[in-house]
Amino acid sequence: MTATSTAEPRRRGARVHVQRFGTFLSGMVLPNIAAFIAWGLITAFFIPTGWTPNETLGGLVGPMITYLLPLLIANQGGRMVYDTRGGVVATIATMGVIVGSDIPQFMGAMIVGPGAAWIMKHVDRIWDGKIKPGFEMLVNNFSAGILGGILAVVAFFAIAPLVTGLSGLIEAAVDWLVSLNLLPLVSLFIEPGKVLFLNNAINQGVLTPLGVQQSLEDGKSILFLLEANPGPGLGLLLAFAVFGIGMFRASAPGAIIIQFLGGIHEIYFPYVLAKPLLIVAMIAGGMTGVFTNVIFQSGLRAPASPGSIFAVLIQTASDSYLGVILSVVLSALVTFLVASVILRASRKRDLEREGAGDMSAAIAATQAQKGKESSVLSNLGTSREPGSAQNVGAGIVGGAEAAAEEGTGSGAGAGAAGGVATDRKPLRNIVFACDAGMGSSAMGATVLRNKIKKAGIEGVTVVNKAIANLDDSADLVITQRELTPRAERQAPHAEHVSVDNFMNSPRYDEVVQEVANRNK
Repeated sequence: MTATSTAEPRRRGARVHVQRFGTFLSGMVLPNIAAFIAWGLITAFFIPTGWTPNETLGGLVGPMITYLLPLLIANQGGRMVYDTRGGVVATIATMGVIVGSDIPQFMGAMIVGPGAAWIMKHVDRIWDGKIKPGFEMLVNNFSAGILGGILAVVAFFAIAPLVTGLSGLIEAAVDWLVSLNLLPLVSLFIEPGKVLFLNNAINQGVLTPLGVQQSLEDGKSILFLLEANPGPGLGLLLAFAVFGIGMFRASAPGAIIIQFLGGIHEIYFPYVLAKPLLIVAMIAGGMTGVFTNVIFQSGLRAPASPGSIFAVLIQTASDSYLGVILSVVLSALVTFLVASVILRASRKRDLEREGAGDMSAAIAATQAQKGKESSVLSNLGTSREPGSAQNVGAGIVGGAEAAAEEGTGSGAGAGAAGGVATDRKPLRNIVFACDAGMGSSAMGATVLRNKIKKAGIEGVTVVNKAIANLDDSADLVITQRELTPRAERQAPHAEHVSVDNFMNSPRYDEVVQEVANRNK
C-alpha cells in the first residue's frame, strides 16, 4: 500500500473527528436557536435604544441572556451525553459557573454541562445493579442532587474564573483584529470550514456565544455576520447560473432561492467541492463582506439562523442597515466576479472532458475511472457487513472512491456485477441525515417523499435527522458525500447512499425504483 493510499484514510478520519466535535458543539446551541431569536427580538423592541422602548419589558433581556440561554445550552449538552438525568445535573452544575462570573457564561455552559453529565453517568455505574429493590428512586434522586450541588460549587470556584479569563482573551483578540482592520482574515478559515460542513460548528459553536456577549455590551455584534452572510453563496450560485455548464448551471437558479431566501447555505457546498479552486472566490467574497461591516461598524442584535437575507435584516441593529446590506451586496459581487473568472478559464477544458458538463455524468465518470459500478441500484442491492468496504462503497458519490482508495477489491457495485447473492430486504425506513438535521436534510426528505408518493408506494417513511441521532432503525440513510463516513459509523447496519445535492440528485428516481422493487 502506497503512502498516498494510507494518508487519504487518515485525512478522512481526521476530518470525521473534527466534524463530530463541531457537531457536538453546535448540537448544544441549534435546538435552542428559537430562544436566541426570541431574546434578540425582545432586545430589538424593548431596550432603551430599541424600536419600541419599554423599561418594564426590557427587564427580560438581562435574565434571559444571563440565566435562560446558558441553562438551555447546558441542559441540551447534558441530555446529549446522558439523557434527561444528565440534563438535570448539567443544569444544576452550570448555575455555579453562571453565578461565579459577571459575563454571560455560554462557553462555561458548553464545558460544564456535558462534563457534569459525563461524571453523573460514570457515578451511576458505580452502584449499577447493586441497589436494593425499593430504594432506586431514593438513591437516584439524592445521588444526582448531591453530585449536582458539588459540581456547582466546583464550577463557581474553579471553572468560572478560567472561562471568564478565556473569554477575555478571545474578546481582546477580536478587538485587536477589529482595531487593525484584520478581522476579514478570519474568512481564510471560515469559508473552507463551511464547505467541509463545519458551518454549524463555526457559527453556533463559536461565533454565536461570543457574539451574544458582545451584543449585550454594544447592542450589536459583527460576529453574527462572519459565517451567516448569504452574499458569498449568492455570488457563487449566480456565477454558475451564468457561466456554469450542464446540471450545475441548470440547478443554480433553484439553489439561489433556497440559499439566499431560505438560508440553507449547505446547498452551495457541492458546487465548491466540485471545483475546489472556487474556495478562492468564497474567501474573497467573505473578506469583502467582513471588511464592509468593519468600515461601517455594523452588526446584528442576535444570531441570524438560518442565514437567510430575511433573518439577517430582521436582526440588523437600527444603525447598521446600510453596512449590512452593502456587505451582502458587495460580498456577492466579489464572489461572482472571481468565480466567473475561474469558471470561464476552465470552461473549455470542462466541455472537452467526457461527461464533465453534467453533474450525474461527472459522478459516474469518476466512479468508472476507479473501476466501480456507478448505478445506485447495484449498490443498494448488494449484501454487506457493517463497516466493510462494501458499506462504504454504497455511496453514489465518494463511496466507490473510498473503497478503491482504501485498497479494497470488492466495492458494492463490483459485488453485484459478479453475481453475489443479494439481501433483498424491504426498504421501509429512509432517513436523510445532515449535520444539524434541520435544513438541507429536511429539503431532501421532502423531495424524495413526494417522489415516493407520486409513485404510489405505501408503507415507507422518509424522515430527516441529525447524523448524531442516527441509529440502526434506518433501512437506508442518504447523506451528502462529505458526511457519509460519519453516517456509516452511526448506523453501520443501514444501507448508505451519498449525493452531491439534496435538491437535485439524479439518483432519487433510481432509489424510488429500488424501493418499489424491494417492497413488492
